[in-house]
Amino acid sequence: MTDEQLAAELAEEAGRHLLALRSTGGAEGKALGALADRAANDILLAGLARWRPDDPVLSEESADAPARLTRQRVWIIDPLDGTREYVEGRSDWGVHVALAVDGRPALGVVALPAQGRLFRSDKVQPPASPPRARPLILMSRTRPCGEAAACAEHLGADIADMGSAGAKAMAVVAGEADLYIHSGGQHQWDNCAPAAVALAAGLHATRLDGTPLVYNRPETLIPDLVIARPELGSRVVDFISSRTGTDGHFDAC
Repeated sequence: MTDEQLAAELAEEAGRHLLALRSTGGAEGKALGALADRAANDILLAGLARWRPDDPVLSEESADAPARLTRQRVWIIDPLDGTREYVEGRSDWGVHVALAVDGRPALGVVALPAQGRLFRSDKVQPPASPPRARPLILMSRTRPCGEAAACAEHLGADIADMGSAGAKAMAVVAGEADLYIHSGGQHQWDNCAPAAVALAAGLHATRLDGTPLVYNRPETLIPDLVIARPELGSRVVDFISSRTGTDGHFDAC
């Protein structure tokens, strides 16, 4: 089984279990979220331990193992990206499975189980030309972004909010949006799989200053990123750089 096949099968298996768990009604609220996080994590860890026993894993739901820093291959997983949305019964949550090789997002799978969608870096296609007259920027639905309005004005764009990082990034990959900006701080598991899929689709995926996204670092925090259509990515990086040059700060998107 290839790495890509393994990642896809595990993400789909975890997604099916999460849908079934939510439909039973046995738990709700924070209890449901905690139960779902653990259950999906167990599925992914068990599969990786069986099929790739020599590879370390960095997971949101497990204690970090510093030994990963000595390895070239590291799986980076978010068993349930968008726990809030999952608990609320929404569809904008996902399962992330990625493999970083020498710090690069070598492959990624983002499953959006409640939407019946699976995005694989080895099978993704560039988004079609957008039918929109104005670009669409996605931002967090729970953390409104003051700078999103400035970005929208600069690009002549509209703004919409959405749940998990994976759902927002895949909306850009699918051509349903044109830009996803975040600067409120994420972790490697939040965006490694989405970045791998976006890059494979030919999209722009970098830090806000234009530097590459690098994984398997000691610090799991990744402060910011931009995923966008190529023709918009460089414009956004230049614009954000000009703004951060004035006060050194960019509000969370």
